[in-house]
Amino acid sequence: MRINFTKMQAFGNDYIYINNMDDSLINLPELARFLTDRHFAIGSDGMVLICSSDKADFRMRIFNPDGSEGEMCGNAIRSVAKYVYDHKLTDKEEFLVETLGGIKTLKVFVENGVVVNICANIGQPCLDTAVIPVVSGLHEFVEQPVTVGDIELKVSALSWGNPHCVAFINDVMAFDVHKYGKILENMRELFPNRTNVTFAQIVNDKYIKIREWERGTGETIGCGTGCATAAVIAAITGRCGRDVTVEQIGGNLSIRWDEASNEVFMTGPSYTVFESSIETTPGPGYEESCKHICGGCA
Repeated sequence: MRINFTKMQAFGNDYIYINNMDDSLINLPELARFLTDRHFAIGSDGMVLICSSDKADFRMRIFNPDGSEGEMCGNAIRSVAKYVYDHKLTDKEEFLVETLGGIKTLKVFVENGVVVNICANIGQPCLDTAVIPVVSGLHEFVEQPVTVGDIELKVSALSWGNPHCVAFINDVMAFDVHKYGKILENMRELFPNRTNVTFAQIVNDKYIKIREWERGTGETIGCGTGCATAAVIAAITGRCGRDVTVEQIGGNLSIRWDEASNEVFMTGPSYTVFESSIETTPGPGYEESCKHICGGCA
């Protein structure tokens, strides 16, 4: 079976998007592992299916490269907004998307028929350690001293449906993200479900720099929910206001925490990397599709 897909990037994260409004695709974990296989130069941070919904304009299902299904991802939601608009799945410029993490609001900003920016309401930050979860007697895990290898960091935990923790340090570019990110991710005695790790540096009360360690992947050049995690905890701890710019290796995002609704809005562009198709059964068809995309595999 040949699957049409679009690879899109949202400042660091890239995902494979597929129109599955007819719900025809099956064996989705295997399909995700197949289409996001980095060994074949198609690799992505995950696969996103656009499905029908009786609660919203459409339903978004997101699968990690290992085939497990996730609740939501801020950057994936921003890119899906551009995907559904570009592929005429909706003629709206503001619409609702159903995710396992709840109903999200998306708004695209269009100039001359082209989406130039996207604002995603990724919902309310969850600090409840019973939900995140964190092994702790505390209801909220904010600025708790944690020994990470040979250093001590003040760690805060937060969830947007996928768990994150953040630690503020003096200089993120000089920090050994690989060493300490890997240790924190795998501290099962603290984070039994593993965690994404954001290392953040406060430049001033309106500007933050981050580097992100993604569980199961390693350091990424960008993470929307990592940006939001840093901004929310920075505001909670009095380090910045509720309207900040967050710099990541993949580009800057605007993060706004709305006082009235307690919701977080993430604004930034998304880009189409390429569109193609691929056979879903390994073999000659797979190799031909790979050659079409990348000129052949080593």
